[in-house]
Amino acid sequence: MRTLERDARRMGARSAALALLATALALPGCGSKAAGGFQMPPTPVEVADVKTEPVSDRFRAVGTVDADETVKIVNEIAAVVRELPFAEGQAVAKGDLIARLDDSELGAEAARADALRDQARTNHERVRQLFEQKAASQQELDDASSALKVAEANAVVARTRYAKAHIRSPLTGVAGRRLVSPGAYLAVGTPITEVASIGMVKVGFSAPERYLPQLRRRAVIEVTTTAYPGEVFAGDISVVDPILDAVSHTVQMVARVHNRDGRLRPGMSADITAMLGERPQALTVPDEAIFSEGDQSFVYVVKPDSTVMRQAIVLGTRDSTRAEITQGLKAGDRVVRAGYQKLFEGAKVMPVPSMAAGAPGTGAPGAGAGPATPGAPAAGGKPAAPAGKATPAGTKGNQR
Repeated sequence: MRTLERDARRMGARSAALALLATALALPGCGSKAAGGFQMPPTPVEVADVKTEPVSDRFRAVGTVDADETVKIVNEIAAVVRELPFAEGQAVAKGDLIARLDDSELGAEAARADALRDQARTNHERVRQLFEQKAASQQELDDASSALKVAEANAVVARTRYAKAHIRSPLTGVAGRRLVSPGAYLAVGTPITEVASIGMVKVGFSAPERYLPQLRRRAVIEVTTTAYPGEVFAGDISVVDPILDAVSHTVQMVARVHNRDGRLRPGMSADITAMLGERPQALTVPDEAIFSEGDQSFVYVVKPDSTVMRQAIVLGTRDSTRAEITQGLKAGDRVVRAGYQKLFEGAKVMPVPSMAAGAPGTGAPGAGAGPATPGAPAAGGKPAAPAGKATPAGTKGNQR
């Protein structure tokens, strides 16, 4: 009787195992078609289309802002400072008075020279009239003419020295700080202040020699600074140094930039972006779609049958978001943007548009994320159990 019960239990366990095997074979992806065997399910990947859009070649460098013109104001004569009528850090116009030196003695000399000039002029006129009346000789007329010229020259010299006591700005710009005080005695050549013209500013920077053919005079540039984030100042290259640095093989350049409202100040650092060229019909793909092996770059192209093909490409301009493709792709091709790490030639994929995957660069659902697919392999490489099916415990029953 016990033997019959034992045989019945064995027959029940075998029937349960056969039923479980039939159920497993009936699952999608686990059955056999012609040859029988396990087939990998499609891998979900994020895809993007090859676009046609404008691409610009840009050169970026860091430079320093300098004033368009800078003048250090000094005195030409030794004298005591009487007045400094300019305001530090404020705008001055060309011809505005910067400093007035002690001019009392110089003013007296200028007045004396003017009087002597007038006297010589009157004497010359008298001698000329007498010469016309045959009452004066040619020698007397020549002497009077020479004396008049000397007197006029002396008057000019005296007036020039008197004008040097009144120091004026040679250009329109912004005055710097005072370097002397009223009442100080200034020797010849003592700095008083500086005046900088900043309506236009110069930005100096260096560029590698390979950009020399494109970074020529009149090339357009854009300047940004950390002091005014988001603001762009336009300008163009005005000077290209004819001699390159023999050590670094770079060329020094100067650009002139329109300084709106005088915001840029000499000494500021500046980020320069130069436009080298533009292609309105360039092919581009997302930058994260590209992977490299050695010196060669590749992308995975999704074919109409949802299989992938590894395609070698040639890159053009590349930045942090997109890359230009010069060879290897055509407009309308679809490439794998994310999730290509486990792909191989001919692998079956489940394309997911970029917008459906969230923000760019968040990764593809093919790396284990996304909804579970019936029959899809689990982390260990085995098919996951169907929903609602319990794992059989036949082993324990057999041990009985």
